[in-house]
Amino acid sequence: MIKTFVFTLTVLFCAELLNGLRHSYFKSRDHRRLKEDHEPVFTEKYFSQVMDHFNFNSMGNGTFSQRYLITDKYWKKGYGPIFFYTGNEADIWDFALNSGFIMELAAQQQALVIFAEHRYYGTSLPFGQESFTIHKIGLLTVEQALADYAVMLTELRQQLAATACPVIVFGGSYGGMLSVYMRLKYPNLVAGALAAGAPVLSAAGIGDARQFFRDITADFENYAPECRDAVRAAFQQLQELAEQQDYSRIQSEFALCECPSSAEDVHQLHGLLRNAFTVIAMLDYPYSTQFIGKLPANPVKVVCNTMLSGSDLLANLRNSAGILYNGTGQLSCFDLYRLYVACADPTGCGLGNDGLAWDYQACTEINLCYESNNVTDMFPPMAFTERDRELYCAKRWAVIPRPDWLKTQYWGDALSTTSNIIFSNGDLDPWANGGVRRSLSSSLIAVNIAGAAHHLDLRGANAADPKSVIIARKTEADLIAQWVKMERMKLQP
Repeated sequence: MIKTFVFTLTVLFCAELLNGLRHSYFKSRDHRRLKEDHEPVFTEKYFSQVMDHFNFNSMGNGTFSQRYLITDKYWKKGYGPIFFYTGNEADIWDFALNSGFIMELAAQQQALVIFAEHRYYGTSLPFGQESFTIHKIGLLTVEQALADYAVMLTELRQQLAATACPVIVFGGSYGGMLSVYMRLKYPNLVAGALAAGAPVLSAAGIGDARQFFRDITADFENYAPECRDAVRAAFQQLQELAEQQDYSRIQSEFALCECPSSAEDVHQLHGLLRNAFTVIAMLDYPYSTQFIGKLPANPVKVVCNTMLSGSDLLANLRNSAGILYNGTGQLSCFDLYRLYVACADPTGCGLGNDGLAWDYQACTEINLCYESNNVTDMFPPMAFTERDRELYCAKRWAVIPRPDWLKTQYWGDALSTTSNIIFSNGDLDPWANGGVRRSLSSSLIAVNIAGAAHHLDLRGANAADPKSVIIARKTEADLIAQWVKMERMKLQP
């Protein structure tokens, strides 16, 4: 469910590229700067955080250093609101450098801005590199992360003499889910939430397992039905080669570093290729980005033009995937198992420690049993059932998933009795239909953004922005201002 950075032009580094919605490894090394305006903004700090908020006698009866970023550049001290980003499944700089709208809103509303890093991601590792062992990863839960944010918020407000300053939480994708949960769980601390591209329903196991890859297909189909047909036909040609066990031809056609030798290798190739279309659909922004890969403006259009560029469909499919995996043109071959890792999230977990952490979360609370079937979508049939998830997770992490836990713990689709949440979704985003698409009350507002990809509204203003996102940001700003005003009346003596 997605970050930004200086692209290192080596095969080894490209193996650290993100393979899913959420994880990027082109880290900017000037962490003091915000991508949109290049002005020094954030100070990086560490908070002494409780390891286990719910057990006084556990292995976590101690503290760890939780990273957060803070700026008071626009803050009217002791009066302006606090805008708190509920960090999700990657390095917190990834989100700070790609959420310029929050800073623009802070300038308008004189807010203090904090980006908090999620435990077990980035540098916020409770047990250092041992955090990802089976015996140490058990403290990675949604509940622990929310408690982290509540404790941090409470203490920082006291330290900064800001206890009368209203708090609005922000998040995109999984971070948007956490923003919703913060408003549900800690309404005493949080006055309102902006949840952008947050699949609060589908990640709780509510909905159709076919929806995600069907909606990706629709993005390419809406550009040109011939594009969808070309992708489907290319995968069919690949399958015919696999059935003939013509592995050397597959290696040649897809510029693989090593020759595949089994049906398992072909399945892995299917996953790698499908993942490229997933990320490109998610990040179909109207300008070039380096958020989850180095992508051109309107990458869906670029991919479709590539798929329709000639009669060699396998070459076109390879080159389309290369738009994500080889955006710099520096890779001489594709490493099948280093560019993409299959995991408990069929939309991609990412690589490195962040990928391990998300894999564990997808094996416990986050329910992402999506499938492609080549009927409702253009991809090869790749099932991922609850049983598949159980078998994988028992083997990998020695855990049994709880498929209904988020639905039970965080209200499922019965959200109408809460208040002050914006659910924003772009209609190009494959995550959108896993979220809330219609307003549930006068303060539970669905903002649907035509022509927008994954949480485009959280990004800073750009000359190429569609009018729809400009209007959406204005709606969000007005609602947040109202919530701040109402909460201030409660808090001010």
